Amino acid sequence: MTDNQTSPPVTVTLESGPTGAGSIDDFELFYARRAVDRFRTLLGRQGLLDLLAADIEEGNAFLRECARTSDGSFKAGTTVLATQSLTSGAFLAWMDSAFAGDGSALLAAHPEHYVMGTDAIGARVVENIGTHVSDFYMGGWGTDALAWAADADEVLPESEYPRKMSSNLFLADGTVVGRALIQFGDTADGFTANLTVYLPTTCPDDVLEHHLRHYAVEFRNWIVAAAAAHA
Repeated sequence: MTDNQTSPPVTVTLESGPTGAGSIDDFELFYARRAVDRFRTLLGRQGLLDLLAADIEEGNAFLRECARTSDGSFKAGTTVLATQSLTSGAFLAWMDSAFAGDGSALLAAHPEHYVMGTDAIGARVVENIGTHVSDFYMGGWGTDALAWAADADEVLPESEYPRKMSSNLFLADGTVVGRALIQFGDTADGFTANLTVYLPTTCPDDVLEHHLRHYAVEFRNWIVAAAAAHA
């Protein structure tokens, strides 16, 4: 074989054995989720915060510097999800109950969710922003908080997307390190979710890309959980 030739990818096919439905990837995902849930449970909220303290300090410093060098300007990216057999109203009602609960349903939606809940400052989130573990807050959810987004290119027609929520993403010291705009419109058989995140313009593009993937994973899993609860 010459230097410019590459080997074909190795393919492994499950021929027999397990009687349950699913592929090897499905099995791996199930066990990965179970392992993550075990560590979250064993460590607990404060244990996770203690374990990640140095990572959080580094991640927040990264976002704070991006905000400083961007001088209040942001770049946007949007993930779009289409859902069947569930209305946006039913999903948002489930989300309200999930935020009001112990946070376990919110945490379960993504392996890189570490802490979620509400305290005196706002809705607290400890998760990855790209490769950076960050501890930030969301506040001002609701249609009355759309002032900053009123002229944004990403705002969709009210007639088609009547359910809109926006928020600043800010650190405990008040530094705004991002924004979120999520919009839901019902369809004939379900709803469409437009999930837009805004990050400081000097933030590397791969950080934005990974958050769009993060959106896809967490909202897909939240929607599936909401549908199961609604059944």
